[in-house]
Amino acid sequence: MEPPVSSRKAVRRAGSSSDRQMVAGKAEKPPRARLLVDERRAQLLALGLRLFAERSYDEVSIDELARAAGVSKGLLYHYFPTKRDLYTAALRHASQQLLDETLPPVELLPEERARRGIETYLAFVERHGPAYVALMRGGLGADREIANILEEARSTFAQRILDALPEGIETPLLRTAVRGWIGFVEATALDWLAHKQVDRGRLLLLLTGLLIDAIGRAAIAI
Repeated sequence: MEPPVSSRKAVRRAGSSSDRQMVAGKAEKPPRARLLVDERRAQLLALGLRLFAERSYDEVSIDELARAAGVSKGLLYHYFPTKRDLYTAALRHASQQLLDETLPPVELLPEERARRGIETYLAFVERHGPAYVALMRGGLGADREIANILEEARSTFAQRILDALPEGIETPLLRTAVRGWIGFVEATALDWLAHKQVDRGRLLLLLTGLLIDAIGRAAIAI
């Protein structure tokens, strides 16, 4: 015996609504699922930075990465199709994080902006040691894409310093002096991380004083 017409229509409407919900569920992940994906990717990036900081790129295997993360190689490949993809993404993440955390307020005077930028730079190095070491080591290889990640960060830091100076004093020598100072900061920070024999405040004074001196000497040099 068939149900009344009105009942059949109600069933069809209920079915259509259920179908729409199922289709929507397949097409769009719920917020928590999206968060879990982002969290897992962030965990893999952090793990990659730590391992690549401890050993060279060639010494770290996909098997080790998956084992350390507690996931299958298949899942790791789902997020990063190759080891190089993970390596590149990890270095870009570290570079962007360094740039974001060291951007001083624009309303500060040039000398105070420089001091604040160096202070936050050292704080980042101390707080994210493995990420910083991986970033610095990554820029030393022959891989142009990897080297460009560090070069972009250096260029951004140099331009921030130059943009804060009085208009009209920038010269090729001044730009070279600033770039040379950035290289000194990187080498000093790596040594500081490795040995931890110098107080951060004293290192801040040294690096700030050297920057001011380098800019002053370059500005008046003929």
